[in-house]
Amino acid sequence: MQPDLQRIKHICDYCNEIEKTMKRYGKAFEIFDTDADYQRSISFSILQIGELSGGLSAEFRKATANRIQWGPMKGMRNLVAHNYGSMDRRVIWETAVTDIPVLKKFCEEQLMEGKINKP
Repeated sequence: MQPDLQRIKHICDYCNEIEKTMKRYGKAFEIFDTDADYQRSISFSILQIGELSGGLSAEFRKATANRIQWGPMKGMRNLVAHNYGSMDRRVIWETAVTDIPVLKKFCEEQLMEGKINKP
């Protein structure tokens, strides 16, 4: 499997983990805001997504920049990794409910098409 495609698959897996976690705990910010396990689970997956996105080839990131904002994704990873205890939980929540479904759809399309790194 091509390196970019492999990373996209792993990113998709973490998007699915976020989705499963939200189904398990409930899709309400009030629940997320008061449950440290829920917060850690979502934050870890976001951190991993950011880490994986940083390893995508520059060509792939450039070619898909009109659909996915790779820079802010890596930035979110850095915020979670370095400022976890002081982060606004609403930012993490908004990322999970707004950005992750879009990213998941993008990843699924890329995997279905299998066109990453192909001419």
